Amino acid sequence: MIKKILLSAFILSVPLFVSAQTASWTADNGNGTYTNPIFYDEFSDPDIIRVGEDFYMAGTTMHTVPGVVIMHSKDLVNWKFLSYCFDRFDFGESFELKNGQEEYGQGIWAPCIRYNNGKFYVFSNINGVGMQVFIAENPAGPWEHINMEGDIYDLSVLFDDDGKIYAVYKYDEVHLIEIKPDFSGFVEGSEKVIIEAGNAMGEGHHFYKIDGKYYIISANYSPVGRMQCARADKPEGPYQTVTISMRETFGEMAQHTINNVGLDRPVPEHGTKFQINYPTGNHFSAVPLHQGGLVDLPNGEWWGFSMIDFHSVGRTTCLSPVTWVDGWPYFGLQGNLGRTPRTWYKPNVEALVEPSAPYNRNDNFDGKTLQPIWQWNHNPNDKMWALSKGKLRLKTMPAENFLWAKNTLTQRAIGPVSITTVELDASHLKEGDMAGLGILNMPYAILGVMKQNDELVLQHYNQQQDKWIEIMMSDSKFYLRVEGEYDRDIAQFSYSLDGENYTTIGDTVLLPYQLKTFQGMRTALYAFNVVGKNGGYALFDNFTVDEPLADRSNNIPLGKIITLTNLADNSRAWANPHGMLHKANRGSRDYNGAGCKFRVHDRGNGLVALEAMNGTGFLTVTGIGLSSDVRMLKEETDASLFMWQDMLRGECMLLSMKTQRYVGIAPDTGEPYGADWAGPKPNRKDGTVFSWAISESK
Repeated sequence: MIKKILLSAFILSVPLFVSAQTASWTADNGNGTYTNPIFYDEFSDPDIIRVGEDFYMAGTTMHTVPGVVIMHSKDLVNWKFLSYCFDRFDFGESFELKNGQEEYGQGIWAPCIRYNNGKFYVFSNINGVGMQVFIAENPAGPWEHINMEGDIYDLSVLFDDDGKIYAVYKYDEVHLIEIKPDFSGFVEGSEKVIIEAGNAMGEGHHFYKIDGKYYIISANYSPVGRMQCARADKPEGPYQTVTISMRETFGEMAQHTINNVGLDRPVPEHGTKFQINYPTGNHFSAVPLHQGGLVDLPNGEWWGFSMIDFHSVGRTTCLSPVTWVDGWPYFGLQGNLGRTPRTWYKPNVEALVEPSAPYNRNDNFDGKTLQPIWQWNHNPNDKMWALSKGKLRLKTMPAENFLWAKNTLTQRAIGPVSITTVELDASHLKEGDMAGLGILNMPYAILGVMKQNDELVLQHYNQQQDKWIEIMMSDSKFYLRVEGEYDRDIAQFSYSLDGENYTTIGDTVLLPYQLKTFQGMRTALYAFNVVGKNGGYALFDNFTVDEPLADRSNNIPLGKIITLTNLADNSRAWANPHGMLHKANRGSRDYNGAGCKFRVHDRGNGLVALEAMNGTGFLTVTGIGLSSDVRMLKEETDASLFMWQDMLRGECMLLSMKTQRYVGIAPDTGEPYGADWAGPKPNRKDGTVFSWAISESK
């Protein structure tokens, strides 16, 4: 079913870092643990099923094509691309960016993947078109397509034991409707309200039958992001509802957002004054884990999956252990229900899976097809692009600006930091042609070349600032680069004529999230004509993505002596003479003493033990972990084990294996440390997050 399949990967070469490396983000730490998110690029509205010992996941693709991605895994942590459900949209001019019509923020979204009687099913919605069904005997495709129509959105489907097929959908007021077995439509008179508005239910439902009971899990973002669960003895109810996951941001603040760009607004043109919201303190907004569901393992374990708003990369997928209590599937551990560790043991499956990234992100365009990571912004015109002689050729077509350009080839930006570079041959451009590397967002930013008055002009445009920079050039071959710190919502463009020495251009680009595209940042290759005609063509080569923070092998200082500085007040964790973990303030006599230095002992599977260098012993949790229960004991025990939570950039948390909660302190009270903290606040200044540094001496 897929006409063109896509090509990409990430190779790193960054002036900011000591050495280049070719790693791409994988959640698998290689020591029996994983670290969220599962992907550090957008994978929104995830849905996961298990078939035997295999796991399959579907996710939203909105207006990009090919559409509705299917992934495969053996362990829920390492995933590989499997297929797309379709090549392109066949629903009119808006999907072609024709006659001033567009589908930004629309298209196909919130898919539900199911398996029944030897066949795989994907159900999803296209606004204004209706519910779409894709059916395949092999999830690698081909996929049969049925347009069921109807206003059925944010749905989940259940194949019940009696042969009936149900869908639940809508926001707040949850509806149930029966689907005809041949998918020709819906059973007349079957629609009913099963959960009245006002019961805290949200959208993006996931519908299950577990041990004879019916469960609906949904996301609610009002007033903040969280996950709700409803339970009943019959599909039509009555349902009870509880919260099963809340407050989990992994210590990440809300991203920058735009007020005046949304689904009901037109595509912003040049000169638009963007109203930017800046992150403030600990306000959750919609960030916490939300919109997801459940999946079981062959051994009976249950795991949860959900998405989180992760700065400018968009919505990423995370994995949570599930603890059943009183018949409710709480995300989190027994000692900390509702909260998800950022780092935890991998699911207990039989398969031995080597850590691997989901995609190859680099592309030298030597293949006959594009790699799966690539997607077009709206439907492409296949007559106007080609892979030829090891290059990507994009022929120019008329467009007013970058957002209206056809045949823009995109891939999702990957965080937390990545550097994207591409070679551009502009020698075949004609008058009015523009081509280059862009960040697809609203506001957008581009760096490229324009043919103007028979001259080549290097152009950089920042739509948020509505600012152009133009430099006359005598060369026709360019190396274009964008360095994105996507966990900080910023990027910087640069260019080179030799591929070695790069010159920055323009100011730092702000990367806010907005609800017009409903997607995170995308890097994009573009070529279009601004004088209203088809022009020449641009040649692209050697697309590379470098991820300098992807290699996390040294992010736990095993065997090293370190200091732990609390981000709340810049005090150091201190093994005091009374046998408790307390704090030493900057400037105090103990701040640089042996009591503030700890050796990190490796205990395997991500576990560490911390030994104070003043001879007081091992950090150990006593009792239930209340304040003063984090003690220094001479003999190491199981209560001395902590799972190191890597927060990146030299920051960490300590998860007590005894309490299943975090080591933390309330700096303003004068209390010593406890191990009863549920998790970090978004600003990381609540007393649970440390910056660690290797100490040169004992």
